Amino acid sequence: MDTPVETQRTRAPIGGFVDEARIYVKAGDGGNGIVSFRREKFVPRGGPDGGDGGRGGDVYLRATQGLDTLAHFQHQVHFRAERGGSGGSSKKHGKRGADLFIDVPVGTIASDEDGVIADLSHDGQEVMVARAGKGGLGNVHFATSINQAPRMARKGEPGGERWLNLELRTLGDVGFIGEPNAGKSSLLAAISAAHPEVGAYPFTTLAPNLGVAVVDDVPVVAVDIPGLIEGAHAGRGIGHQFLRHVQRSRMLVHVLDASAADALDSYRTVRRELELFDPQVAEKTELIAANKMDLPAAQDLWPTLHRQLEREAKGRVFPVSALTGDGVPDLLHAIRRTLDAVHEEQPEEELAVRVYRMPRQDTGYTIKRENEVFVVHGRDVERIVAMATMESDEGIADLQRQLARTGLFKDLEQRGVKSGDTVRIGDFELEWT
Repeated sequence: MDTPVETQRTRAPIGGFVDEARIYVKAGDGGNGIVSFRREKFVPRGGPDGGDGGRGGDVYLRATQGLDTLAHFQHQVHFRAERGGSGGSSKKHGKRGADLFIDVPVGTIASDEDGVIADLSHDGQEVMVARAGKGGLGNVHFATSINQAPRMARKGEPGGERWLNLELRTLGDVGFIGEPNAGKSSLLAAISAAHPEVGAYPFTTLAPNLGVAVVDDVPVVAVDIPGLIEGAHAGRGIGHQFLRHVQRSRMLVHVLDASAADALDSYRTVRRELELFDPQVAEKTELIAANKMDLPAAQDLWPTLHRQLEREAKGRVFPVSALTGDGVPDLLHAIRRTLDAVHEEQPEEELAVRVYRMPRQDTGYTIKRENEVFVVHGRDVERIVAMATMESDEGIADLQRQLARTGLFKDLEQRGVKSGDTVRIGDFELEWT
């Protein structure tokens, strides 16, 4: 029978684009094994029949097309999967805990202090970010010819836990870049059904906007990146906050205000900011859209600006007007041809982003002496102590056997531990005897 699945489905509130979040995830602990003996009529000496605990639930991140922001993580930060059920008599196995799936937007990168865990670039992609604890063994496993009635069982293994940093990088074929008020949002509206807010004031666009243009029956996704200014790579203005979104784009369209006398300087400024932020982004194929050509000032400046851009610009230059639509079809067809060329150079399979497996946990341990306390850290030894049954002599003896097999006792003796000293392993303190 399939394990039941619990889904954490959340939606972003209206308004408020959030592209960074920090969340805590905790996989389910394993269920405890139990101590039980057969109680049947005419069976006076029934043997042990305590069942094992069930495995806890794992925690997964899942890329979902229906989300476009991380804003919902402002309201919920802690996520915990279900723990496994305890074992039962008659060797009954405990129930497995339900896995927890946390939906994130497509394009989300998850990382922790050790680096990137997953880059979820496709709808439906999943990655485990916290591994469930195993169920503890029931007393049926500890019966021997010498000890036919063991009165000990093991507790469930604690589930994995960690803090995750989530970062959203919008997925788009084309990244529209340029200084504030160059007309990027207006041009996006001219080529697609997007309706971004536009106006004649600084930083009109406060979040990346997505638009889809259909060219020769082929959809092209364009991303309008909020205005870049000098110093954006170092955090000045709002450009640095959203520059990461252009890293996903397969090509760039650099939008200039052709009616501005300093249009060439604006081009140089944005190019410099891209190079300082990420040289690989600056190397992407680029087209230049000289916007606002409907204005008399742009027509007067155009001959000189055109010659200058032909000398300096990385790509072809297209005079356009987002207001009247002049030149926009030519720009769209050039975008389509450029994307085809980029696709031939870098097929989709090569551009697909890898999802990383959870790294294997280190099986070693460290010993530090803090005053008269010997502090031991290590996943395996901490797990052994956490699963031990301290309430019975048999449980304590089992704990000592397991720790001895790791070599910990010999290492502690070499470090000078003596009778009466305190040894701390994880959250537990033991007295050395």
